[in-house]
Amino acid sequence: MSETDDSTRDLLRDTATRLFQDLCEPAALRAAEGGNWPAPLWQAVEDAGLPKALVPEAAGGSGVSFRDAMVIVHAAGWYALPLPLPETMLAGWLLARAGLAVPDGPMTVAYGDDVSLTLNERGCYPRGHARRVPWARDQNTTIVAMDNAGRVTIAPRGDCAIEPGENVAREPRDTVKLGGRSDLSGDARLDRMQLRAVGAALRAQQIAGALERVTEMTTQYALDRTQFGRPIGKFQAVQQNLAVLAGQTAAAGAAAGMAAEAVEETIRLLPIAAAKARCGEAAGIGAAIAHQVHGAIGFTFEHTLHFLTKRLWSWRDEFGNETEWNQLTGRHMAKAGPHRYWAEITAA
Repeated sequence: MSETDDSTRDLLRDTATRLFQDLCEPAALRAAEGGNWPAPLWQAVEDAGLPKALVPEAAGGSGVSFRDAMVIVHAAGWYALPLPLPETMLAGWLLARAGLAVPDGPMTVAYGDDVSLTLNERGCYPRGHARRVPWARDQNTTIVAMDNAGRVTIAPRGDCAIEPGENVAREPRDTVKLGGRSDLSGDARLDRMQLRAVGAALRAQQIAGALERVTEMTTQYALDRTQFGRPIGKFQAVQQNLAVLAGQTAAAGAAAGMAAEAVEETIRLLPIAAAKARCGEAAGIGAAIAHQVHGAIGFTFEHTLHFLTKRLWSWRDEFGNETEWNQLTGRHMAKAGPHRYWAEITAA
């Protein structure tokens, strides 16, 4: 890693941390769960240029590498940011890759087996249903549609029908019925599985960030909470659980870093598959231990812990869960054969 890479990453991390720690207060998180769009928070994030971090400078962005930009997504996970920042970064990256102009404001990506783009001399016609699309319901959200061939367009907002839905963390996950006609289209030079993998790399970073904060909170609570005249962190059973939590958090951080390095001009599926599966496993184990240590207080609406653990439970299933990515890895290894087993592992 060069000194320039270090300085860029530190600058992005410091910028994101200052913004999120000031604006992601529990009251803001509770309001977002109630369906209120945090407009001042989004404006602050956009003013800092974070949504277009992955967009090249020539297209109006910052031109940051995917690996460097992941410190923003990691911080978003740490603070349980109630905004579609990772989704907007993904949509901007996709539009820029397809050679299309990247608009301001929040964005999301609609894709799936049922999504199609029909091109003719009159324009591009997006059709089909995209399910569990993050943050699509807000009127300010630009919907970027991609079909299975990698063709990309911006779906006309007024011609799309939105059916609201949500994940466990009460983040919007909506069904979008695409319609209308667009004058713009481009080729992103990737398929649906590769797009899904890039999304999985983003979710891995969010999981890693949230787990780091959960570990910090849980460790501090174990030191502060007393039982039978001493901190519960002095009991061996609790210490063992904290050690497991720390190990899962470290594994998730390493896996998320591996996934970030796999997103380049060519998307390498195998390391992302292994990383997302490992982060999903860590999310489940880590959230369970955190609630065991905190006890009943961790489930109360006033406590901060549930904002993180509900997101961990949600993010582990989004852009593919452990089963999906482990099956992809298994099929790849089976096809490679026993003589290629070690070479495939070390290549990832």
